[in-house]
Amino acid sequence: MTEASALYDVPGPRSRRRHTAYGLLSTVVLVTLVAWLLSLLFDTGQFTHTKWMPGVLATGRLSDHRPVCLLATLVVEFFRAMPVLVMIFFVFVALKMQPLPALVAGLTLYNGSVLAEVFRSGVNAVERGQREAAFALGMRKTQVMLHVLVPQAVRAMLPAIISQLVVALKDTSLGFLITYEEFLHAGKLIASDLDYDLPFIPVVMVISPIYIGMCMLLSWFADWVSRRERRSPKTKGVAVATPGPGALLPGGVPPTAPRP
Repeated sequence: MTEASALYDVPGPRSRRRHTAYGLLSTVVLVTLVAWLLSLLFDTGQFTHTKWMPGVLATGRLSDHRPVCLLATLVVEFFRAMPVLVMIFFVFVALKMQPLPALVAGLTLYNGSVLAEVFRSGVNAVERGQREAAFALGMRKTQVMLHVLVPQAVRAMLPAIISQLVVALKDTSLGFLITYEEFLHAGKLIASDLDYDLPFIPVVMVISPIYIGMCMLLSWFADWVSRRERRSPKTKGVAVATPGPGALLPGGVPPTAPRP
């Protein structure tokens, strides 16, 4: 009796065919589900260049090619310095776009440039030895970025990213200035309704707590993530074994005697 057959019953021909059929059926279902999700994302424009601009700009600023780095830096610094309201009005008036695309484009350009700087700072915050050790192991630049730097940088970037979401949430209220019917614009229309005797104060009392509540919730989440990431593993009380006589350290090097 082999070791495998001692642990479980070896499936017969009929069971193997059944397992193969289950595997093929599961694969078809998963592929169909993924294809359906991708189609929904494509239909809603989630793979447009504008939505992926923060990652592109951050990668450009981290590039070793000086022209690419300078171009990405110029774009990031320009849109970071430009007031978001001016950007929204520029897209709305100069490019003659509809209110919703103009609002989304303005917020994306501003917050995308800020997040690009957050991504770059997070990657650069990783110890330089991590990068050098990965290159010493023969990893390519893309592998170093995806498998070594980014997973460690995400821990440092999360609180700043969530905090920027609070800013983006509050900036959506600027849409009412270009006649986009967002939450604040809807409240303004209700407040100016003569049928309800201009209920300005009640509308403010309803809208303000909703904005404040959403911002406080995101701020609390950012603080919670920050506190969680600052926690370091407890290493106190961990015993370190001392190599005895004749023992070899990794690499076949004998341990040196402690100095008196």
